Amino acid sequence: MQFVRSLVLAIAVICASLPSLAHADEAGLRALLTRLATTTNFQETESVVRDLAATGQPAVERILSALADGNLYVRKSDQGVFTGKQDGQTFSLSDPLDGTAAGTAAKADIAKVKVNNALRRTIRDVMGGLTLGSADPTVRLSAASTMLKRPDKTALRALDAAIAGETDATVKAALAQARAAAVLASDLGEAEKRAAIAVLANRGDSDALAQLTAFQATSTGALAETAARSVAQIETSMAAWQVAQNVWYGISLGSVLLLAAIGLAITFGVMGVINMAHGEMVMLGAYTTFVVQQAIRAFAPDLFDWSLAIALPAAFLVAGGVGLAIERGMIRFLYGRPLETLLATWGVSLILQQAVRTIFGPTNQEVGAPSWMAGAFQLGQLTITWSRLWIVLFCLAVFLLLVFIMKRTSWGLRMRAVTQNRRMAASMGIRTPWVDAFTFALGSGIAGIAGVALSQIDNVSPNFGQGYIIDSFMVVVFGGVGNLWGTFIGAMTLGVLNKFLEPYAGAVLGKILVLVLIILFIQKRPRGLFALKGRAVEA
Repeated sequence: MQFVRSLVLAIAVICASLPSLAHADEAGLRALLTRLATTTNFQETESVVRDLAATGQPAVERILSALADGNLYVRKSDQGVFTGKQDGQTFSLSDPLDGTAAGTAAKADIAKVKVNNALRRTIRDVMGGLTLGSADPTVRLSAASTMLKRPDKTALRALDAAIAGETDATVKAALAQARAAAVLASDLGEAEKRAAIAVLANRGDSDALAQLTAFQATSTGALAETAARSVAQIETSMAAWQVAQNVWYGISLGSVLLLAAIGLAITFGVMGVINMAHGEMVMLGAYTTFVVQQAIRAFAPDLFDWSLAIALPAAFLVAGGVGLAIERGMIRFLYGRPLETLLATWGVSLILQQAVRTIFGPTNQEVGAPSWMAGAFQLGQLTITWSRLWIVLFCLAVFLLLVFIMKRTSWGLRMRAVTQNRRMAASMGIRTPWVDAFTFALGSGIAGIAGVALSQIDNVSPNFGQGYIIDSFMVVVFGGVGNLWGTFIGAMTLGVLNKFLEPYAGAVLGKILVLVLIILFIQKRPRGLFALKGRAVEA
């Protein structure tokens, strides 16, 4: 019974003391605000800012945010500090601690607490420490990242407390790395600094490299040697990750080239038609995606995340239908005359561009991205965007489906027969004109679904397809006319080669170098990497 009375008494004492403790905290903040009102230079203001941050009070974030934004004012009559919002020649004032209204003041009756860029950086740094206790792990992770880039030895105690109470493993690792950077900027002993160097070396990215390089420049003896070894280790690791990043970018570019070229590989390989309107088939697919999305926005906005899936068959039918009409209406009369076919399809491309310009206008059209294509994720130091990853996977799916059609279906068998020996195929009863027609329609339809994917990474305009036609022909000729595997390997090779040349030669010169290399390669292997087999082909 005596224990219960003591416990109740203790609780009563604590509860009674809470208002006084809160009052004491508020009084301390008011005193610091008074100091802020009387500072005469930026150094004094910075000292007050750090003292405010050291209190750890939630209200400090409001004060410092107002100061950084230039919204903190001093009333000349009583040196009171307020946040102010201008309304003409008067200011609406509010208490910087709790945001309650504090009346108005004329412009002449108040003075702004001045800040410069250096002071803003200090405020940003100390506010990073204030957010270490946020309930949102994303905010805590951002604070740790900020403190890593701008280490502050005075934040060690706050970092230790945050690490001790952190439950998220990712955030805890980031906090440990921020603490390591702060240790290197502090006066702690050699053992602590060696441990900090090891932590940053394990992180192994550009931020860690910057901190270790700066520490190496200001240290001597064994610590400098340890830092130098860690710097060399990080540079080697980063070089390897950079190669991996270039390979991924190359695969990503190669998938785009493959999507644009794979339809052309079919029509050019089977029919020998130089189709200069192939890029416009890609454009029609992109505009079909735009129309589908507009319809979904108007009638079924809840289905927007499915818009690309709905657009795929629509784009295939639109582009394939236009391709079939072109083949039946014009190209079938020009077989065996490649120059005339080239000029005719070029004229068709201009007609299609002008038709789209008339219907949709000359400006770019907005094609939205579904939620599942937004954002990116990290794989080590490799940044992979979801949109590019889905395009790569989609490209592989289209390629494997075409390989299946060509190798495992009767229609694919007829197509390969016509490719290898047209006269013999005709003598065996294969209707080669209809094989040509449906092959052209298939190639055009595939270009259409390529436009659906490419609309996610490029501006949709009447000139949309022009950026892909030259690259498509380069891929087809380099890989081997009519050979799907050759087209695949050619696209990936050219994509990776482009991305490794760009850092040294630039985007434009890199593409020129690739074109020169292809020309030299074709001089040695006129039929490309993988030439088709067959009597007619070899003749």
